[in-house]
Amino acid sequence: MADCIFCKIANGEIPSEFLYEDDYVVVIKDINPMAKVHLLVLTKEHICCANMFDERNSIYAAKAFEAVAKVTKKLGIDEAGYRVINNCGEDGGQTVKHVHFHILGGQKLSVDMA
Repeated sequence: MADCIFCKIANGEIPSEFLYEDDYVVVIKDINPMAKVHLLVLTKEHICCANMFDERNSIYAAKAFEAVAKVTKKLGIDEAGYRVINNCGEDGGQTVKHVHFHILGGQKLSVDMA
């Protein structure tokens, strides 16, 4: 999608440091971190939200979670734990209409919204 900021990042049109990349997803640091470690897993295909996963594109969800496992291990937060969040739709707090997953960790996280 031409005007989607996450598409532009994932496709290299907007420079960003990739902590991980494969054919399906990239992982970047969130520019407004809410924890010591706050990363975003972005799909390389424009999928607006989690509601749009189906049998044609569910590989992107699988690859996103494979990336989560690889990156958290690489950063050494896999054993202590972390949180993966997806905001879907307006009530879910989704501000960018491109499916993405937040990885929060590197510290003890509150259980209030878990």
